[in-house]
Amino acid sequence: MKLSIIIPVYFEDKVITSTLKEIENKVKTPHEILVVYDVEEDPTVKKVKSLKLKIENKIQLIKNCIGNNRGVINAIKSGINKAKGKTVVVVMADLSDDIKIIDQMYKKIESGFDIVCGSRYMPGGRQIGGPLIKGIMSRLAGLSMHYFFGFPTHDPTNAFKMYKKSILKKLTIESDGGFEYSIELMVKAHKSGYKITEIPAVWRDRTAGKSKFKLFKWLPKYLRWYFHLLK
Repeated sequence: MKLSIIIPVYFEDKVITSTLKEIENKVKTPHEILVVYDVEEDPTVKKVKSLKLKIENKIQLIKNCIGNNRGVINAIKSGINKAKGKTVVVVMADLSDDIKIIDQMYKKIESGFDIVCGSRYMPGGRQIGGPLIKGIMSRLAGLSMHYFFGFPTHDPTNAFKMYKKSILKKLTIESDGGFEYSIELMVKAHKSGYKITEIPAVWRDRTAGKSKFKLFKWLPKYLRWYFHLLK
């Protein structure tokens, strides 16, 4: 298997069908899809089960089995543990990520890179919608890391990244909050000398459901890894 697409979900039944169809229509790289859920009562589970036979059993439902079995970071770790692909990409269930560039990201991996970032802030990238303060802080963090400290991407905070699975086995994820794991992995990979690149991505704010991003709760966790880069 070339590619594992990990989708952490929590009550995403209103959008998951559209997301899975979008992946099947636009991703041509041979892949599996791992939908990782927290609780059996999540209506997303029933929705995915109704689709499995229609998409040639490419979809696997994975129960979050890390830690307290709750939260996006544990769901992503569970997906990584179960992934059979040599390459892993994390995709949000709300169609915010630029799914059409996944094949391009994989070609970058094949050309020798270890991590490929979908970048909103490089030329050609774009962010559409979303909370203003979150966008400003994310952009400032990414651009300052890139221009002042030579970081190899304009957008280290974006969770939409593709990794060689062998890299994920070597880099321990210490994060326990949420999506700050993404900047953690980038800082650790950069310091370890892994090859990182980026391609332009368009991010769109969700049109259904509720965002699980908790800015002020997770901000200190992001800052931890931002300052870790400076050491």
